[in-house]
Amino acid sequence: AGDPFIALVERGALQQVGIYEKEPFESYFSGNTIQICPVGALTSAAYRFRSRPFDLVSTPTICEHCASGCALRTDHRRGKVTRRLAGNDPHVNEEWNCDKGRFAFVSNRLDDRLTRPMVRDEETDAMRPASWPEAFAVAARGLATARSSVGILTGGRLTAEDSYAYGKFARAVLRTNDIDFRARAHSGEEADFLAAHVAARPGVTYDQLEHANTVLLVGFEPEEESPIVFLRLRKGVRGHGTRVYGVASHTSRGLYKLNGGLLRARPGSEAEVVEAIAHDGVVALDGGGVILVGERAAASPGLLSAVATLAGSTGAKIGWVPRRAGERGALEAGLLPNLLPGGRPIGDAAARVDLGAAWGLDVVSSTRGRDGNAILAAAAAGDLKALVVAGVDLSDLPDPAAAVMALETVPFLVSLEVRRSEVTERADVILPVAAPAERAGTFVNWEGRIRPFDKVLETSALNDIRVLAGIAEELDATLGFRTVDEARLEMQELGPWDGEPSRFSAADRQPAGRAGEGEMVLSTWRMLIDDSRAVAGEPHLQATGRAPAAVVSAAALARLRLTVGDLLTVSTQYGSVSLPAVVGDVADDVVWLPSRSGAGEGHGFNLPRDLRAHAGSKVRVRRGVA
Repeated sequence: AGDPFIALVERGALQQVGIYEKEPFESYFSGNTIQICPVGALTSAAYRFRSRPFDLVSTPTICEHCASGCALRTDHRRGKVTRRLAGNDPHVNEEWNCDKGRFAFVSNRLDDRLTRPMVRDEETDAMRPASWPEAFAVAARGLATARSSVGILTGGRLTAEDSYAYGKFARAVLRTNDIDFRARAHSGEEADFLAAHVAARPGVTYDQLEHANTVLLVGFEPEEESPIVFLRLRKGVRGHGTRVYGVASHTSRGLYKLNGGLLRARPGSEAEVVEAIAHDGVVALDGGGVILVGERAAASPGLLSAVATLAGSTGAKIGWVPRRAGERGALEAGLLPNLLPGGRPIGDAAARVDLGAAWGLDVVSSTRGRDGNAILAAAAAGDLKALVVAGVDLSDLPDPAAAVMALETVPFLVSLEVRRSEVTERADVILPVAAPAERAGTFVNWEGRIRPFDKVLETSALNDIRVLAGIAEELDATLGFRTVDEARLEMQELGPWDGEPSRFSAADRQPAGRAGEGEMVLSTWRMLIDDSRAVAGEPHLQATGRAPAAVVSAAALARLRLTVGDLLTVSTQYGSVSLPAVVGDVADDVVWLPSRSGAGEGHGFNLPRDLRAHAGSKVRVRRGVA
C-alpha cells in the first residue's frame, strides 16, 4: 500500500518490532497487519477479548462496500457478526482487503434499524406499525392509483437478483421505464456510454490491469474509490513496470504512491485533456493499455465521449469502476431508462420482443424513461404520482435539497430500507428489508465478474425480492419468482443480448468555467472513510478517516496571505466550510476539498447539501474562519 506501518528496529538478539514514530498511522489497509501477524500480537480493538476462534461460525461472503468485489470471511456468534477477514481469492483481492470492508459491519444493528412495516394512518396522518399483508395492500393501492406515473430509484447497493426484481417490477408490473440506479451525479451521456461500452461486455480483469503497460485514470481515484484496484495497480507499477497517469485536478496521495503522472485538468476541462492524449505523445496508449473510468466522469460533459474516441483510436481497453458494489449488477439488470436486462437496448424492437417473450408480455414500451434527476424533478413538479425508493441516501445525491422537495411533494412514497433515513421520514409506506449479512445473492464487480455469496445470519427479515413479489400479487400481477434462487435461474435463462448492441453518439464537450474576481473553481470527490452511514457505529474505523483539508497552489496560498495549516474558508451563497490549507499541484484558480467531512468530525459538512456545490462550481475563498 506504500504506507509506513511497522519496522524492525535494533539488530540481532535485540531486534524488535517498532513503529514509525514520526509518521502518522494513516492507512486504509491497516487491518491486514492484524490478519497476517504470525504470533497474534497485533489485534483489533473492536474484536479483542470478545470471542475465541473456535466459538465462531464462519461464512464466505463478498464485501458490500465498493465495486472491487473482495472475498471475505464473515464470522458470527449468537446471531451477531463479530469480525470479518480478507478471503483468499487470487483472481480478485488475493489475500487483502481495506479497513472499510474489514470493520464497517455494525451500522445495521444500531437503534435506527427498521424491524416492522409502517403505513401512514389515513385519519391521523402519522406512521403506525402494520402487518406485512396490510403494508403490501396499502403500497399496492397507492401504486395502482398512480398507475404508470411511478418513478423508481434503487441506489447502487442492491444485489444483482434484487436489481433484476426491481427492473421487472417496473416494466412488467407498473409498466414504466422511469427507473435509475444512479444515486449520484449522472447524465444521459453516461447512460448511453454504459449501454454501448459496458453492459453485457467482457470487461478488463484484475490480471490485465496488473500487467497493462499503461493505465489512464479518468474521473477515478482508486485508493479512495476502489482500494483493491489501487493495490493491484501498485503491484503492477512495482512488479511489471506499469505506467499510471491520472486526469485530475492534482496529484492525490494515491496517485503519488503509484508514481503516477498528472495530466492536470481544471474541473470541466477533462474532455479537452483526454482528447489531447491521442496526439500529444505524453501517454503511450495502445492495445496493451487500459482506461479506467470512474463514476465522476459523468459530471463532466463530453468526457465519456472523449474516452470512447480515445479507446477506439488507440485500441486501449475501457474499464468502468463505480464506487458502489451493486452498480454493475444493476446495469446488467437494466436499471437505466434506456436499457433492458442483459444489455438489451430499449430502442431495439428485436430486443423488446425477446424480453417480452421471456416475461410473457405482449408489449414492452420503447419509450426512453426518465433518469434519476428527471424523476425527482418530475415528482417535484407534480408530474409523477408515486415514487418507490430503495436504499437511497439523499446526502449522496448531487442536489439533496431538490430531492427532499421531490419526496415531500410526490403524493405517494414507498420506501424499502434497512434503517431509518430521510426517505423513511417522508414515506407513506415503509417496508423493512434484510441487511447484507441477512441475505444471499450476487454482486457483479467492476470487472463484470459474478460474485455470489450466502446468507450469514438467519433472521425473519425479508429481502427486496420477496417484498416486491408481495406488492405485485396485491396488484394482481406476478414477478414470476419469490426467492433469490428463482430470480437467479430466470436471469440465467434470459442471458445477455446477442443482437445489435447499443449505439453511442458522442456528446459535445462544454467549455470549462473560469473563476471570476475573488473566486476559485471547486474540485472535489469522496474519501473512502467519511461520514457515510456505512461506517456508523464503528468509532475505531471512523477515527482513521483522513483529516479534511483544502488543497490550493503555492501561488494561491501566497495570494491569500496564508501559510500551510492556516484555516481557509470556502463559501457560496448557501453556506461555508473552513479547513486547514495545504499546498498541492492544482491550478492557481482551483481549490480541492473532500465532498464530505471525515467520519467522526465534530464540524461535519457535505458540500452538495451545505454549499450546493459540486466539481466545477465557482466558490469564494478567503483566509480565516467563516
